[in-house]
Amino acid sequence: MQSDLSQAQKNHRPEILAPAGDRQAFLAALAAGADAIYMGLKHFSARMQASNFAVKETMALADLAHAHDAKLYLAFNTLLKPGDLAAAGRLVERFSRPNTPSPDALIVQDLGMVEVARQAGFQGELHLSTLAALSPTAGLQTASQLGVSRVVLPRELDIEEIKAMAEVCPEDMDLEVFVHGALCYAVSGRCYWSTALGGKSGLRGRCVQPCRRIYARGRHKDRFFSCFDLGLDLMVKTLLEVPRVACWKIEGRKKGAHYVYYTTTAYRILRDQGRDPAMRKEAEAILERALGRPTSRSRFLPQSRQLPLPGPKDAGRTGSGLFVGTVARTPEGTAYLKPRVPLIPRDLLRIGSEDEKHHRILKVSKAVPKAGTLDIPPDSGPFPKKSPTGKSTSFRDDRRGPKGKDGKDGKYGKSGKFQGKGGKRPFVPRGKVPPSGTPVYLVDRQEPQLMERINAMEAEAQRRPEIKSPGESKFQPRLPERYVAGKEPVIDMLVRRSPPKGKDTKFRGQLALWMSPRLIDQVSRTFLPRTWWWLPPVIWPDEEKLWRAVLLRMVKQGARTFVLNAPWQMALLPERQPEPQRKTEGKRKVPDWQILAGPFCNISNVLAVESLAGLGFTGAIVSPELGRDDYLALPQHSPLPLGIVTGGFWPACVSRHTPAPIKQREPLTSPKGEVYWPRTMGQNLWLFPSWPVDLSEHRQTLENAGYRWFVTVDEVRPKEVADPGRTTVMNWDGGLL
Repeated sequence: MQSDLSQAQKNHRPEILAPAGDRQAFLAALAAGADAIYMGLKHFSARMQASNFAVKETMALADLAHAHDAKLYLAFNTLLKPGDLAAAGRLVERFSRPNTPSPDALIVQDLGMVEVARQAGFQGELHLSTLAALSPTAGLQTASQLGVSRVVLPRELDIEEIKAMAEVCPEDMDLEVFVHGALCYAVSGRCYWSTALGGKSGLRGRCVQPCRRIYARGRHKDRFFSCFDLGLDLMVKTLLEVPRVACWKIEGRKKGAHYVYYTTTAYRILRDQGRDPAMRKEAEAILERALGRPTSRSRFLPQSRQLPLPGPKDAGRTGSGLFVGTVARTPEGTAYLKPRVPLIPRDLLRIGSEDEKHHRILKVSKAVPKAGTLDIPPDSGPFPKKSPTGKSTSFRDDRRGPKGKDGKDGKYGKSGKFQGKGGKRPFVPRGKVPPSGTPVYLVDRQEPQLMERINAMEAEAQRRPEIKSPGESKFQPRLPERYVAGKEPVIDMLVRRSPPKGKDTKFRGQLALWMSPRLIDQVSRTFLPRTWWWLPPVIWPDEEKLWRAVLLRMVKQGARTFVLNAPWQMALLPERQPEPQRKTEGKRKVPDWQILAGPFCNISNVLAVESLAGLGFTGAIVSPELGRDDYLALPQHSPLPLGIVTGGFWPACVSRHTPAPIKQREPLTSPKGEVYWPRTMGQNLWLFPSWPVDLSEHRQTLENAGYRWFVTVDEVRPKEVADPGRTTVMNWDGGLL
C-alpha cells in the first residue's frame, strides 16, 4: 500500500489553472502552457469588475483551448437571487447543446446553481467555489451528495489541513488549492463588508474592497486589513505529495496578460522541473517580474505561519501591482517618479490607491531607466477656478501658464513641464498633482516578446472555423412546491454569546446561543433541549474532532435544535434516529430534531432551499443581503419554512487573520467616519459595524409573506464604541445589485 502511494505521488501532475479576465489574458495563459483557464461571463461572475466574456466568444475560446489540450472552466460563482434562476439557466442551456463548444466545468458558489445546471442539461463537471467556504473535512461527503466533482479549498488552510481534507476526499471528487494571487482579509463567503457600505456585495462579484482602505486606531492610521498576495512559490513541492490535490490555482481575473503569462510559466516550471535548483531559481525570478504585491505564504506552513498583513515598514505597499517607487515634487509643484525598475513604453502605472482622490492610471510613453525621471503630468480632470494668489483666473488660463516675454501664452508639453517662451514655470493646481510620497505601482506591461506570442495565438484563433451563435434559450426552472404551514407560531429568536441572567431571562421568544466547546460546561442539562444552538460560520479542519465530540455530548444530553452556518456542518452531527413526536423523559418533553440553515449559508433562492431539504434541513434563515422584493419572493415557492435576521449587529466580516496592532473591542474608524469594532471568537476575528440592523418596521410585511423565525443577533456594543445614533435596513430599500 505504501509503495502504491509513493508511486501515485511520483506520477502526480496537478493541472495549472490560470485566470483570464479579458481576451489578452486568456491568450497569454494558453501561450504560457496553462492546463486549464477559468473565466467569467458578463453576468453571474464573482469578478464583475473584470472585462469578462460574451457567450459566443466564450464558445470560440473553449474551442481554441481544446485545440491546445487545455480545459476551460466557467465561473457562475455568485449568489442567485429569486429572479436570477431563469436567466442563469438560459446561459447554461446555450452552452449545453449538442455539437457546441462547451466549458469543461462550471465553478459555482450557490447551491441553487447546482440544480440550475442539472436542469439546463449541463454535462460537464461542477466545481464548488472557495466562496462556498467548505470546511470541515466531513463536508466533502456532503458536497459529493450534491453532485460536486471538485472543491476549491479555503485559502486559510495550512498544508496539514489540506492533507486532512485529501485523506477523506471521496473517490469521485478532487481538490483545488490556491497557490498564488490576491488574498481577501475575510474568509471567502463570510464577508458582508462591501454590502454594509452600499449594497455592492462580494458574493455578487461587486466588492468595493473596504478591507484595502485606511482605518484609524486612535491616532494611528493604516491599511490594517489590506493583505499581501499569497505566494507559495517553492513550497508548492509539498502539494506534489498530495495526489488528491488535482489543481494549482492562480488568482487574478482582474490582472493583465503579463501577470497571467509570468505566474503560469513560473508554476509550470516549479511543477515540472522543481527538482532542478537552477530551474527553481529561474521560477522565482519570473515570479518577481509578475507585477504582483509583495507575497506571503500566510498560514500554509503551520510551523512558520506568516501574517499576510502589513507591518509598520510596509505602509502603502499593498496596492495592486509591483511597487516601483513614490511620487516626488519639485519646489514649483510638478510631480515626478524615479522608478526602482526600468519602465518601457505602454507600461501601465497605478498612482495611489483606489480610495484616494488623486488615484489614476498612467500609461508610460517612452522608456525610463532605473532611477531615471518620469514626469507625472497634472490630472486632466476639473481644476480649481482660483489660483493660490487669490486672483480670479479661469481653468484654461491656469493650464496655459504665465505670459512669455513676447506676450504670448505658454503651455504644457506631454511631460507636464511648462514649455512657454517666458521661461517661467506655471502655477500647478496642487489638488490635481499627487502628493509627495504617493506610492506608484506597475500594474501591466506589454513586452514585445510577449505581445508576439499573444498575437500569434490571436492569429490562430482567427483562422479557426467561426463558431455559430447558439441562439436564444427558453429555459425556465422547475421550482419546488411551496411549504404549506400549519398552525406553527411565528417565533422570535434571540441569539446570544452567553446564557441569560437576571432580567435577560424575560425575553418572550426562544433563546439561541452561539456554541463554543466550553459553553456546554456552563449550562445545565435541562437547559440544553430548550435552546437553539448556533454553530460558528466556519469550523476549521484542525478543530473538527473537538466539535464532533461536543456535538455528540450535547445530543446525548437532549439537544435537538441546531442552526448550522454552513451546509457542510450537517456532516458533523451524530446520526439522527427517528423519534416519536411526543416522546417524554419523566416530565421533560424531548423535542423533535430541528436543523436550520443559518444566515451565513447565504441562502437566496428556492432551489438552494430545495437542496438543503435534500440534505436533511428542516428550515432556513435566508441571506441578510437581500432586498425587499427578493425577501418577499422567496417564501412563494420555498419547500421549507424560512426565517430572517431583523435586528442586532451583523458582522462586516469573519477572518482567520488578526492584525497585530488590533485590540479586542477597540474602535476602528474609516475615512468616512464609520466605526467598527473587532471581537475574537475561537480562531476567528469578527469585525462588527457600530450600527445595528433594524427591520422591525417591516415585520408585519414579512409575516404576511410567510416568514416564521425572526432573528435578533444580540451583540453588545463595547463602551469604547460610541452609539452612532442610526440603524440600517441593509439592502431592503435599494436591493442587492
